Amino acid sequence: MSTTDIAGTVGTAVITLTEDDLDPYVTHAPTRRWLSGPGLPADGDLLSFDALRTDGLRTVGDSMGDPDQLAAELRDRLVIGGILGADGRETDSVLLDGATGEISTTYFLHDRPDLMDTRPLAPSLEKLVRFATAADELAALRGQFASYAGRLGPQAVAEASRQLLALFEEGTDGDPGPFWKMTAVIRPLSLVAGPGTTSGLALDLPPRLLDEAFGPGRIARFEEVDFPSTLTHEPTRRFLRETGLPEDGYWFSLDTDVPLPTLAEYEAICATEREDGITAAHLPAGADRLIRLGHLLEDTSLLIDGTTGAVLCWSEPDTTLRPLNADVSTLAFTLWLINREKSLATIHALTDAYDQLAETMSRTLATADPIACDPTPSTPSDDGWRYWPGVFGDEARKQAADMIKA
Repeated sequence: MSTTDIAGTVGTAVITLTEDDLDPYVTHAPTRRWLSGPGLPADGDLLSFDALRTDGLRTVGDSMGDPDQLAAELRDRLVIGGILGADGRETDSVLLDGATGEISTTYFLHDRPDLMDTRPLAPSLEKLVRFATAADELAALRGQFASYAGRLGPQAVAEASRQLLALFEEGTDGDPGPFWKMTAVIRPLSLVAGPGTTSGLALDLPPRLLDEAFGPGRIARFEEVDFPSTLTHEPTRRFLRETGLPEDGYWFSLDTDVPLPTLAEYEAICATEREDGITAAHLPAGADRLIRLGHLLEDTSLLIDGTTGAVLCWSEPDTTLRPLNADVSTLAFTLWLINREKSLATIHALTDAYDQLAETMSRTLATADPIACDPTPSTPSDDGWRYWPGVFGDEARKQAADMIKA
C-alpha cells in the first residue's frame, strides 16, 4: 500500500494497494485494477480512507473480534474507510464487497453486532469516487460547480440540486439511494444566501424567503417598542423589524406576547413564580445585555447579545451559556433549512437513513454558519456541545432506538 502525490497537480494524493495487499480479499477484477491503479483519494471533505493507511484491508468480522454474531453477509465485507461527519470524525464505516465490487455502509454496534446491517452506497469504487468528488466540488464551489460562486437564491439551489441528482442517478440506474439523494437535495440549500454585504450581518437572505417558506402570517416582525435599551446592535434591530423570524417551528418558539426582556429580567420574573428559579448568582456575565427572544427545547433560552448581535442559548438545568448562531441572519437560515428539510425528507424518503440525514444537515449548516457547529469552547464553562447538531443527532438516536425496539 502507498500514498502518492501525482507530480504537477494539486489535491491528487491517492492511496493505492499492491497485488499482495489485495490477496486474498479482493477477487473482483475491476476493483483490483482500481485499487492498484487510480486508487482512492487520500484527502476528502466527505469520505476518509484512512482505514486503509492505518490498518490495510480487514474484514468486518476481524474488526469486531467476534464475527459469530454478525449477519453472514457482513462478516467478509472489507472496511476501507468512513463517511466524515460535520466535525471531521468518521460516522458510518464504508465497506467493500471484494467479490462484487459493490460499496455499502454500516455503523459498528459493538454491544449488539446482531443488529448491524448494511446500506448500499455505490455500485463501484469508480462511482463512489466520482460522487464524492462532486459533493466536495459543490462544497468548495470549484470544478463542475465553480459557476455557482456568486450565484445565490432559490434558483441556484434548484439548479445545483438537479445537476447533482442527475449525476448520481446516471451512475445508479436512477436510484442513488438515501445518502446521495440527501446530498443532492440538502447540501445545495447553503446556496440560498450569501455573505452579508448589505445587511451588516453574516448573511444576506433573499427577500421574502421566510414568508414563502413559513407563510406570511407566521413571521414575527418586531417594533421599536419591543426592544430593550440594551439592544444596541443596529443590524440586528433592523433585521428583526424588517425581515423578522418565524414565530415557532421545530425545536424553537419565539415569545411575542410581551416586549423582549433581558435574561436577567426574565429570570427575575421566573424566580417569583417558582421555588427553583435561577438566582442572579447563577446567571452568566452580562445577563443584562442578553435579550431573550424565546425558548428552545429542555428549558433552554434563545438569546441575542444586545451589543454584538451574537445568538446564544442559555441552559437553565446546567446554567451554561453556549453559542447558537453567528447572528439573527444565520439563525433565520437555520430555521429555514430545518423547515425545508422536513418537506424534502417526505418527498425523497430521506428519513430511511436519519443518522446520515442528521450529519448532512450539520454539514450544510456549517457551510453557512461555522459557529453553529464548531465545538471549540468559547467560555470557561462552555463544554463544546452545540444545540443544532445536538438536536439533529438526538432525532437520529431516537429513530435508532425505535428501530431496536421494533
